[in-house]
Amino acid sequence: MTTYLLAVLLGVVAGVLAGMFGVGGGILFVPTLTWIGLSQLHAEATSLLAIIPTVVVGVWRHHRYGNVRWKPAAVIGVASIGAAVGGAQVAESLPESTLRKLFAVLLLFTAAQIAWRARKRPA
Repeated sequence: MTTYLLAVLLGVVAGVLAGMFGVGGGILFVPTLTWIGLSQLHAEATSLLAIIPTVVVGVWRHHRYGNVRWKPAAVIGVASIGAAVGGAQVAESLPESTLRKLFAVLLLFTAAQIAWRARKRPA
């Protein structure tokens, strides 16, 4: 029961942050899902499915504000299909510890990039 309550809380927090900042749910979902006992691979796969409702609602709301640029989004989406299939195959072939370390590097790189951009922009 506690696992389900944590999952609900995770969904709420991720939904709010995704709506406010456009933060990918995987940044929150994957570490939390591994913390509650899923393997890295299962956490990543579960995260991809769990992001769908967040994405649908976020796009719907931002579309109402005129913030969505459909053509670039379609190009990125189509291009990512093959890459997602390839990425899943690579993830399946890697040892759990390597996959976890690569995800940690991705999180550190993302944090550094956000911090760098925030530092350079005037208030």
